Amino acid sequence: MESVQAIKQRFEIIGNDLKLNRAIEKAIQVAPTDISVLVTGESGVGKEAIPKIIHSLSHRKHAKYIAVNCGAIPEGTIDSELFGHEKGAFTGATATRSGYFEVTDGGTIFLDEVGELPLTTQVRLLRVLENGEFLKVGSSQVQKTNVRIVAATNVNMFEAIKKEKFREDLYYRLSTVEIAIPPLRERKEDIHLLFRKFASDFGQKYKMPTIRLEDNAVEILLKYRWPGNIRQLRNIAEQTSVLEENRNISAATLSGYLPNFGGSNLPAIVDKQKKDGDFSNEREILYKVLFDMKADLNDLKKLTLELLKNNDSEEVQKDNENLIRKIYGKNEEEEEYSHDSHDENEMLHLPESKTENTFNKTAAEDKYHFAEEIEVEETLSLQEKEIELITKSLERNKGKRKAAAAELGISERTLYRKIKQYDL
Repeated sequence: MESVQAIKQRFEIIGNDLKLNRAIEKAIQVAPTDISVLVTGESGVGKEAIPKIIHSLSHRKHAKYIAVNCGAIPEGTIDSELFGHEKGAFTGATATRSGYFEVTDGGTIFLDEVGELPLTTQVRLLRVLENGEFLKVGSSQVQKTNVRIVAATNVNMFEAIKKEKFREDLYYRLSTVEIAIPPLRERKEDIHLLFRKFASDFGQKYKMPTIRLEDNAVEILLKYRWPGNIRQLRNIAEQTSVLEENRNISAATLSGYLPNFGGSNLPAIVDKQKKDGDFSNEREILYKVLFDMKADLNDLKKLTLELLKNNDSEEVQKDNENLIRKIYGKNEEEEEYSHDSHDENEMLHLPESKTENTFNKTAAEDKYHFAEEIEVEETLSLQEKEIELITKSLERNKGKRKAAAAELGISERTLYRKIKQYDL
């Protein structure tokens, strides 16, 4: 069995990070078997090196090795690419075609970006993993294949499973052994080493002196987050090698090649539920409306209870209390009024969302609000209650509209309009 260092030299893998070494060790250990392997890691970390290591150290090394980028093949043709098709299976199928699983029989197939596979293709792939069988598109004849599958993805597979974009049973069949490649930002000691290797390669390629980083530029190189990982580092090395006449790169020069340099290196926190629709603003508005409605209703109850409290007739008071209970049901203000009438300050319990101005309303404003609420809510049986109150007030004040309006807390003009409206 080859050592990790020998494998690094053979496949030109640069770095001494412990996580990277562990990933290579797992690839070496699993290579002699036929176990399916899932390689995970961010885009640009170099996941494609692992399946090459596995294939080269396996008993399949003399058979074919094919790498397939599942995300680059259109959904309508991916089944044909992987499993082949019969002549006339679809428009444009002028001849029978062998797919990758048939061509790679006895070898290894690397499915890169496997998380992008359509669900229908996932079902076909699961069958290959379970018993090595597949069907060509447009064919009913079952074919067998002996293929070692190594897959890779930068997708969070558990999130994809949760959103029903990836089959859970397929995930567990693919990830018999899972090999995680660390992102470049977690390999601080390897960053400058990789940059120097890339700079040397591009200096030879373009026949130019190799660029070198000044000490302050190296500090920037290590502090940068590298969202594109090794692929981005390689591109930066190539750009500076080609464009900079001064072969000693300063911090100011290097920072000009780093996108979003100087911003926060902290990862952005994204609420994933917002991707499916964020209704938080609408919910807050709805809560506010409901709280305000409850407060207005409590104001109306309080006003009614105050009218009853100031009423001299016990019979009228009892009639109105029964009417209120019929409309609203028993509430906490009534209970406090009946059991502790001397403490009027505890009769009203408004929600915290009410502003201080609501508490400072004058009695006249409350009564006016009561009258206006009745006008709006006539369709909710408040009309009957309003007629009852106006009639009794006019009777108590012997038909004097001004006195009755003052008692009800509304203007004389409003009372006149109500009398005319209800033909009292």
